[in-house]
Amino acid sequence: MSHTPTPWRTSYLTFGAPHVGVEEREELLACLDSGWLGTGPRVARLEAEFGRYVGRTAVAVNSCTAALHLALRALDLQPGDEVVTSAMTFCATANAILHAGAVPVFADCERDTLNLDPADVARKLTPRTRVLLPVHFAGRPCAMGPLGEIARAHELAVVEDCAHAIEATLDGRHCGTFGDFGCFSFYVTKNMTTVEGGMVTCARDDAAARIKTLALHGMSADAWHRYGDDGFRHYDVVEPGFKYNLTDLAAAIGLHQLARLERNWLRRKALWDYYLSELRDLPLVLPAPVPPDVRHAFHLFTCLVDDTRTSVSRDQVLAGLHALKIGIGVHYRAVHLHSYYRRTLGARTGRLPNAEWASERTFSLPLSPAVTDADAADVVRALRLLLA
Repeated sequence: MSHTPTPWRTSYLTFGAPHVGVEEREELLACLDSGWLGTGPRVARLEAEFGRYVGRTAVAVNSCTAALHLALRALDLQPGDEVVTSAMTFCATANAILHAGAVPVFADCERDTLNLDPADVARKLTPRTRVLLPVHFAGRPCAMGPLGEIARAHELAVVEDCAHAIEATLDGRHCGTFGDFGCFSFYVTKNMTTVEGGMVTCARDDAAARIKTLALHGMSADAWHRYGDDGFRHYDVVEPGFKYNLTDLAAAIGLHQLARLERNWLRRKALWDYYLSELRDLPLVLPAPVPPDVRHAFHLFTCLVDDTRTSVSRDQVLAGLHALKIGIGVHYRAVHLHSYYRRTLGARTGRLPNAEWASERTFSLPLSPAVTDADAADVVRALRLLLA
């Protein structure tokens, strides 16, 4: 690109803008009027409804990062224990492992799906490995069959990072139900939002009870029980916990986001299919086809610039789209390339070739239900201008 394109949009197309309706507004006002803004009945209702949707006991927390941290803490990892995860993820995945006192070990991703590569996972195992932490990238389920076989053969726990994968299923089974714990995100850009928030799904009820305790200071009873209609209850601190609880004010939004989840999934699928159709002749590597046994959550439409067919770099595309008032994301710069992990874990370039290849080429297009047909057409028009 020799010049900056002239924008034709009058407003900026925000990447990942949420779709919020009148139901959320009314529920928020009702919550304010109730006087109960902290953890209370709406959180309990969201936990129950999300648990029914996924098919497991669910505990609400204030972020997916908190969910990951709590899940790993509940496994009682010891210093030096290793957790194998994908290099193609957000830094929160690695940070949660470190905060749990363990050591993240990064495995490569598959080049076509950008999901954790089971063959490289097997190569990364050591006698210190205790947990596998697969990340369902962009909403596409990981290969949980082979990963599960590895976990069983080596007696490893499994914690699923389902931040992108609320609606995703494999053979009809929801992501977040294959491992010991599933960790979901309700961040503002996610398929359902509470602005900030998350959920932990648990294979065992005793594990769910411990997660709930850890999420609120390690107290034996949460605030709703202490100050509910039954009157004040004394509590006991049974272990040092965290301040990770979700509020009713946040759950007021999430309840109606969850109710519209399937309708919004259909809208994102329509946008997904439109992008696949309209961009197929451009020098881009588009998302791999979705197999019949997989339900993709369609959280991220991730393209990679095909540098065998164009001299335009990914960063030039990013700059050009921004100039045209179109917001994009980068998912991700591989975690092991960041300075902290290089400095403290000895991570080096050249060891995870697929993740590094993707890191240099990837970008994600607007895919929210708030994206209109005209918005999507502008995205396609912009990419044609920049890459044709």
